[in-house]
Amino acid sequence: MAFTSDLLFQIAEGLAKQFGPDCEVVIHDLRRHDTEHSIVYIANGHITRRKVGDGPSRVVLETLHSTDPASLKDHIGYLTRSSNGRVLKSSTFYIHSKDGTAIDYILSINYDITNLIAAGHSIQGLITTDPSEDEQKQPEQIVTNVNDLLDSLIEQSVILVGKPVALMNKDDKVRAIQFLNNAGAFLITKSGDKISKHFGISKYTLYSYIDVNNHKEANTSA
Repeated sequence: MAFTSDLLFQIAEGLAKQFGPDCEVVIHDLRRHDTEHSIVYIANGHITRRKVGDGPSRVVLETLHSTDPASLKDHIGYLTRSSNGRVLKSSTFYIHSKDGTAIDYILSINYDITNLIAAGHSIQGLITTDPSEDEQKQPEQIVTNVNDLLDSLIEQSVILVGKPVALMNKDDKVRAIQFLNNAGAFLITKSGDKISKHFGISKYTLYSYIDVNNHKEANTSA
């Protein structure tokens, strides 16, 4: 089923009104492949401090980078966080083109559950004598522009390797750059300059590391 933008905006507005001011609803338009200004509609943008004309989230970059958009599945009920530390329960819906071969829009719902978590912890403390000490996975941050998104992705790549850049060898840097490539970081304008500078390598070396990753994926597929 193909959605018109007007119908999609109507649905988004209805969702925001149904769930109130703690529910942010965002529409990204992927038809233009504009990686810096993908948001075309947002309700309750105070939650993540975003507005119409702001850039994509990580999931948008990954979608644009995907070689098989038709295989992408909706993500329901995962945790993210805003730039000011609010914890959000998020869902992402892919709106496919009429022929199903591309993604025209992404509809995202981000519900602020910070106060609910605080209340839940208080209740849990009253009803249990053995609170769990298991660490929860850190929710991914929702950023307001592509520069912050790139910084966040670079930070995640370093965390993935598990050592500071100064101690990384070639294989470590290849692994970090593979993560960035798969996350769609190189779709961001002038990202190559920033990434190569961060890892202390030339742009030629950077792209040779990307080629190494592409060759590995090709050999794995073969």
